[in-house]
Amino acid sequence: MTGAGKRIGRTIAIELSRRGFAVAIHYNHSRTDAEEVAHECGGAPIFQADLAKVPDIQRLFAEVSESFGPLDCLVNNAARFTRFNPLDITEKDWDFIHEVNLKATFFCCQAAARQMMARGSGRIVNISSLGGIRPWAEHAHYCASKAGVIMLTKALAKAFAPTITVNSVAPGVISFNDVDARVQAMIDATPMQRAGKPEEIADAVHFFLTAPTFITGQILAVDGGLNDR
Repeated sequence: MTGAGKRIGRTIAIELSRRGFAVAIHYNHSRTDAEEVAHECGGAPIFQADLAKVPDIQRLFAEVSESFGPLDCLVNNAARFTRFNPLDITEKDWDFIHEVNLKATFFCCQAAARQMMARGSGRIVNISSLGGIRPWAEHAHYCASKAGVIMLTKALAKAFAPTITVNSVAPGVISFNDVDARVQAMIDATPMQRAGKPEEIADAVHFFLTAPTFITGQILAVDGGLNDR
């Protein structure tokens, strides 16, 4: 589980642990948060890696394999999010988003799939975003990265079949008590008239991790119907 120390990743890790999964918790800088999640997960092991660096990804998956054996499942949750007028986006801003949101997602999938191919089965769930489906004017770089995750999910579902399923959960507005006027406007436009709960994202991830293997290459928007407005 990448990016498991905070926000949605924290909740997914805890919920999966409660449902019987042995969880490996990844973090980059948030060691204290990761340790808290590990405690909530019954003493799950934590692993540090900077996912912007491919050698760190390779080391991470080797360490996880040493602790657990070949992976059964991977949840790619780690991501970055910034807001800019597209006219102000620099190369550094673009790379900051894409090196984790898209590049790291691919190389984590690759590293996990090698282990899953060796054991003969596996499940991958990539956390994308409603921003990969709907355009957000001040998040062009982020939207492009998450749209890339969605197409990557579909391409890898074909490439890794029939051994591994690859699916994606695309959260809409998820509340963490940090709602500003812009986010409130999205909530107001959501047919369910509320923000989503991180537990609802965890439910969707759990579905893909336990669903029939005939379900692959799918994108599940957990957004209260906002994508259909």
